[in-house]
Amino acid sequence: MTLDVDLFWSFRSPYSYLATPRLVALEAEYDVNIHVRPVYPIAVRIPGFFKQVNPMWPPYLLKDTVRIAEMEGLPYAWPSPDPVVMDIKSGEVPAAQPYIHRLTRAGVAAAEAGKGLSFLNEVSGIIFGGTKNWHEGAHLKDAAARAGLDMDALDAAIEKDPDHYEKVIEENEAAQKQAGHWGVPLMVFEGEPFFGQDRISHLVWRMGQRGLQKRG
Repeated sequence: MTLDVDLFWSFRSPYSYLATPRLVALEAEYDVNIHVRPVYPIAVRIPGFFKQVNPMWPPYLLKDTVRIAEMEGLPYAWPSPDPVVMDIKSGEVPAAQPYIHRLTRAGVAAAEAGKGLSFLNEVSGIIFGGTKNWHEGAHLKDAAARAGLDMDALDAAIEKDPDHYEKVIEENEAAQKQAGHWGVPLMVFEGEPFFGQDRISHLVWRMGQRGLQKRG
C-alpha cells in the first residue's frame, strides 16, 4: 500500500534544503509518494515578521544549520544572492522580489510535472550549496535538467498563466495552515503535521504504524 505525504517547503529555508536529501532517500527506499507543495517564505508571507523576531534567533539559525550540514555531509553556505531580498538590519522586505516568485512558481510547475522533489533537491543544492550567483548563467537550467526538467519550458508555462501558479501557492499555504503549522519543512501524513528536518524519523515511525513497506 502506497502512503502519501504532503511536503510544504520553501526555497528560502535552509532547513528545507537540509531535509530534502533525506526525503529523496525516503521516497526511493519506501513505498511513499511525497507530494511537493511549495509555499512562499515567512519573510514574504508575513509582513514585518523579521522586524519582530528575537535578535538571538538569526545567529543561532546560522550556527545550527552549519552544524546540521556538517553532520549530514552536505555543502552549505548562505545563499548569494538571498532568494528573498531584504534589509538584514531593519528586517524590511521590499515588495519587489526578483527571485522568490520565479522559484516558487517553478516548484509548483515541477510538482505538476511529477518531478517536484527532484527539482527541490537539485535547485536548493545550488542555492544553499555554495554556488555564487546561482540565478545567473546556466545554474538553474542545469539543476532543472538533472531533475529531468527543462527550465525554459517551466518559465514559459509560468509566463503563459502566472495566475494558475499563484492560486496553487495560495492553496498550498491554506492547506499548510489547516494542517496546524506555519513553518517549513512541514510533512503532513494523514492530517498529522511533522515540522522540521529533525522530525523525519518521527514521520517514518508513524508511517511504520500504518503499514509502511520498502519498495521492491
